[in-house]
Amino acid sequence: MKRDIYNSLVQWKSSKIRKPLILRGARQTGKTYILREFGRNEYRNVHYFNFEENPELAHFFESNLDPKRILSELSVYCKRAIKPADDLIIFDEIQVSNKALNSLKYFCENANEYHIASAGSLLGIKLSSPGSFPVGKVNFLNLFPLTFFEFLDAINKSEYRQMLENVNSFTPLAVAFHQDLIRILCKYYFTGGMPEAVKHYAATTNYTEVRQIQKDIVDSYLLDFTKHAPVHDIPKLTLIWDSIPAQLAKDNKKFIFSSLKQGARAREYENALIWLDDTGLIYKVTAIENSRFPLKQYAIKTCFKVYYLDIGLLGAMFKTPIEITVQSTCLFNEYKGSFVENYVAQQLTTAMDQNMYYWRSKNAKAEVDFLCEINGQIYPLEVKAGINPKSKSLRSYADKFSPSCLMRTTLLNFKQDGDICNIPLYAISILPKLFQ
Repeated sequence: MKRDIYNSLVQWKSSKIRKPLILRGARQTGKTYILREFGRNEYRNVHYFNFEENPELAHFFESNLDPKRILSELSVYCKRAIKPADDLIIFDEIQVSNKALNSLKYFCENANEYHIASAGSLLGIKLSSPGSFPVGKVNFLNLFPLTFFEFLDAINKSEYRQMLENVNSFTPLAVAFHQDLIRILCKYYFTGGMPEAVKHYAATTNYTEVRQIQKDIVDSYLLDFTKHAPVHDIPKLTLIWDSIPAQLAKDNKKFIFSSLKQGARAREYENALIWLDDTGLIYKVTAIENSRFPLKQYAIKTCFKVYYLDIGLLGAMFKTPIEITVQSTCLFNEYKGSFVENYVAQQLTTAMDQNMYYWRSKNAKAEVDFLCEINGQIYPLEVKAGINPKSKSLRSYADKFSPSCLMRTTLLNFKQDGDICNIPLYAISILPKLFQ
């Protein structure tokens, strides 16, 4: 269960200025499950309408968008009265119907006593036709794959999550706790955070079956390409998607279009890359050379790295042997540390819910893996695959920009060494909280 998202849903329910809600996220990240659980626990009744499974639902929004008429007809359709406040209405896959999406504006203005929570893919909502989006009339929540902390909850290790969330300094943890958390992190590197994979692992600890689930998820994404993407972009999407492991396995992980196929150019593949980004299937981390706030103003849009939405899917795409993943820490150093960087990108994106950036020097000889904007300050973060504490690039950044603090995440315990603060990889999600 995504505890933070669930708590946000509870807050939404009790809000005095409550608007219809849209829960956004990539496919198979658990949007439907968490909304139905929320409804089951917090409301008297749940009325569930799935626009993809039942295309006829779109007809109720054709003649006009009067909320009272729509609700009256939906009540007849589901053979139950829909009551305000006591009942939760779920519009699932709402992006399928542009008019249903637009109706949320009128529910906000004219029927706010009804509690409506919608789920939709990032892509469908972003690409909704002009005039169909209820700007300013809805609340948003973004759903990502489970983080390492949420994985701890799933495998009944919540005491570790609580302990880490209470950390407020760089005092080392007890060695026994530190070593156990690294062992668990190895398991998370294999399972990743896709809810179905985590649920199956928690119930069976069967790594072979978990890997098959991951492969099935990857196959379903490839099928989505053929179902939802522009026809001329489908081959390009597949090339980009399949190329990500090889791109990350390089010393320089910058995404290179020419590596897709001979003669490939950025302008030919840019729309396909944007499509993947809009679906939430990838994370783009963009380069900057001038570290100033806000970072987006200094982004080099043509220079970026691309990571998968989930580290477990990265392992499936790499076809990493199960034994390497779960029985030792050697995976942290495999593939030029790409697992570690993908993991950190995934955790930070969820924790901060903002675009991510990295710094490179103008001569491209120094590079800091992530720059984190927290309360108007920029914190450089260097990612190390093992326990090597050397940080030449971090020092180069410090010499140029004089930040208040230098951050490093490794397999080492919590530690402060002069102006460099080390956060263990398993605790990277607390980085924003440490500087609030």
